[in-house]
Amino acid sequence: MTFRSKIDSFFIRFILSALLIIAAVSFIPLFFEGAPFSAFVIVTVTFSVATALILWIAFAIRYVFLENHLLVKAGPFKSRIPYDSISKVTATRDIFTGYRLLSSRDALELINTKTILGTVKISPENQGTFIAELKKRCTDLKVDEKIS
Repeated sequence: MTFRSKIDSFFIRFILSALLIIAAVSFIPLFFEGAPFSAFVIVTVTFSVATALILWIAFAIRYVFLENHLLVKAGPFKSRIPYDSISKVTATRDIFTGYRLLSSRDALELINTKTILGTVKISPENQGTFIAELKKRCTDLKVDEKIS
């Protein structure tokens, strides 16, 4: 079973702002320095590749339930979290710290023993169905009472 990440407007505005800042820093100096055409080509190609990578990571987030583990994918990054290592699920709105593969402030934090820092923050579209599926696979799972 596969779940997509929820995408909220805050996240879209955040990513677009970051891309605009990167574009400004990349292209504005070229106009003041009288740069040759080759510099424009190099900067444009570099900016296009960086933008594609950022968008791929930000908007291709999936959470896949496999037989023995939860696979969390964001672009080229993947984490395999064995079900027996997940001990607790809590609600969180703190999306700027820790190990996170999400695109919404309405997030869940999976506390486990296998990922960096012992937690991973995710934002599945349908949290209720996601948690129900996780409970089926994690027999000792504790769910925070704040999760609706």
